[in-house]
Amino acid sequence: MNRDDVLTFCSRLPGAVEDYPFGDEVAVFKAGGRMFALIMLEGSPGFVNLKCDPELARELRAQYPAVRPGYHASKRHWNSVDLDGSVDDEALEEMIQHSYDLVVSRLPRGQRARVADS
Repeated sequence: MNRDDVLTFCSRLPGAVEDYPFGDEVAVFKAGGRMFALIMLEGSPGFVNLKCDPELARELRAQYPAVRPGYHASKRHWNSVDLDGSVDDEALEEMIQHSYDLVVSRLPRGQRARVADS
């Protein structure tokens, strides 16, 4: 997946909202007002920051050289994934979905329902 593929995938998740709180160079995707993906829009090949369960984060870092502790984020709960093509599309989609699911699962019940219905 390249940067455009990641942007498209994130935007199709239920209730996902694209925002630019850090300026035009960084797209932030939120669900229920909480960030699940941060995508650098400049640089090549670029990267995406994704929320991750701490144990899974360590496993992914060991498995993929392109996955490292989150850039300017909690190193325990966030991974940065280089969009250099070394992580296959299915695995990257699973990482994005995992990040989204973590964020949505921590929303209050009523808010979770509104996000799911979006």
